[in-house]
Amino acid sequence: MLPKPLLALAGALLLAAGIGAVSDRIDPYFLDVLTGIGINVILAVSLNLVNGYTGQFSLGHAGFMSVGAYCAAAITLFAGPGLLGPSGGSALGQGSLFLAALLCGGLCAALAGLLVGVPSLRLKGDYLAIVTLGFGEIIRVIFQNVGALGGALGLNGIPAYTTISWVVSFAAVAIFTVLCLVHSTYGRGFIATHDDEIAAEAVGLNTTRYKIVAFVVGAFFAGIAGGLYAHFKQAIAPAGFDFTKSIEIVVMVILGGMGNTMGVILGAVLLTLLPELLRPIADYRMIIYSLILIALMISRPQGLFNFHRRNPAARG
Repeated sequence: MLPKPLLALAGALLLAAGIGAVSDRIDPYFLDVLTGIGINVILAVSLNLVNGYTGQFSLGHAGFMSVGAYCAAAITLFAGPGLLGPSGGSALGQGSLFLAALLCGGLCAALAGLLVGVPSLRLKGDYLAIVTLGFGEIIRVIFQNVGALGGALGLNGIPAYTTISWVVSFAAVAIFTVLCLVHSTYGRGFIATHDDEIAAEAVGLNTTRYKIVAFVVGAFFAGIAGGLYAHFKQAIAPAGFDFTKSIEIVVMVILGGMGNTMGVILGAVLLTLLPELLRPIADYRMIIYSLILIALMISRPQGLFNFHRRNPAARG
């Protein structure tokens, strides 16, 4: 008998396969919105591991997303034609190439997270936020000046490999991984680091190691989300991964309730749907959107979907 978490993951993967089987009957607009929701869920859940459960404050998630997006897109654009042949290859070949590209993008983002995390995660609070913000801007400027990756214009003509099945599958894996990690014996180190870093170090925990692990895992899934985003939009540019994108992801986490996985998922869904719902009043959409966020944060500073008053260890 499989444990309940594995059964839930298997059910989510079967659901992804079922959605993929009927995706051609879904209105393309709704399908695009659902795909965007899934990508944002991966980004929000992965950042919540760092900001919510470990108690750090990272503003560089868009940088990790861009690393995954550019790495995955470069593989399918430049290596894909040679591997798949002039006919474009079979569906199995395209799927295998896409999976390899996503994993490479995630691993490159995880490596970037490790390189940033080792020197910077000894810092705390505002200092860490500034360092991660600086990292995100450095990555953006690097991509902006690399001619082989399109420079400021970015990459175009990326194969449209992202489907709702891919997105739902990776969203389920991200949620499963974060929940299992946090609720494991090892994951209690994240909670201890969040609650009182000095006390955790006093009892022998290497809090820097726990912060780096959380940072690397979060960066890996941000890279996966970036690869899915690139093959969904079919065009990426450095300007799409700027400071504003990082803030957007942070707002999803804060609005949903830091350290509350289900709340963060609902926050990502809400902040993806809200701009779409405000499209009929396009001229005032961003003003109303901003006012709604301000009102929500004033009325629910602990998060719109966070109803727990206990510590993060009790949250799902």
